[in-house]
Amino acid sequence: MYNLLSAFAAGVVVTVAVRLAGLSWLACIVPGVLVFIGAYVLLAKRIADKLKGLVTSAQKELQSISSPRDKDAKVAKAVKTLEQGLQYDRWQIMVASQVHGQIGILHYMMKDYAAAEPHLNQASRRDPMSQAMLGALRYQRKQYGPMTESFEKAVKAGKKEGLVWAVYAWCLQQSKEREKAIAVLGRAVAANPSDEKLKAALTALQNDKRLKMKPWEPMWWQFNLEAPPQDFGGGRRVQFQRR
Repeated sequence: MYNLLSAFAAGVVVTVAVRLAGLSWLACIVPGVLVFIGAYVLLAKRIADKLKGLVTSAQKELQSISSPRDKDAKVAKAVKTLEQGLQYDRWQIMVASQVHGQIGILHYMMKDYAAAEPHLNQASRRDPMSQAMLGALRYQRKQYGPMTESFEKAVKAGKKEGLVWAVYAWCLQQSKEREKAIAVLGRAVAANPSDEKLKAALTALQNDKRLKMKPWEPMWWQFNLEAPPQDFGGGRRVQFQRR
């Protein structure tokens, strides 16, 4: 919010200055608007760079996990690092929801669902991964109504994310909702007509076969819905999504 107010103030100052130079108010608007837009972009980039630095630090912590013994300490430190990004919510709109989404994803991947849930609930609706993980969490708790609500948000935000559609369909299939799973994959193929993995998944369900998630490995293992062939670890690359 502070960035928006600062940029607006800069635009007003320029507009007034140009007006005092003797030009009409109409002529003053264009430079004022340009300064407003330019100032906002620069200020937003400044915050984005700060967040990027925090994310890089958190990634290094996760990538340095060498054994189960030091995992908890490393994850806790990575979360603390990401939490520092919350201070920028006063400056830039939607920062908090992005940070909460990344923290929620990290906790979920580490199977700390109690810690993940409040963060995923506060995550941006525009973040398909955090919404999909919230859907997967609700599936595990057999909360099928809320599960569908979360997945619908996920596929709306990530229409081109094949994995999100596939996880949604998988959860429906496992919930004995094969027809609904087929309908979801039909929507997925319509939104991604060149995605052969989605087409194959749809064909499998239509032929009364089990939906297999192997084409989406290793990202699929992050949802903790099937056991991977070996410990997948905790080093997923955490990324803020700029909106």
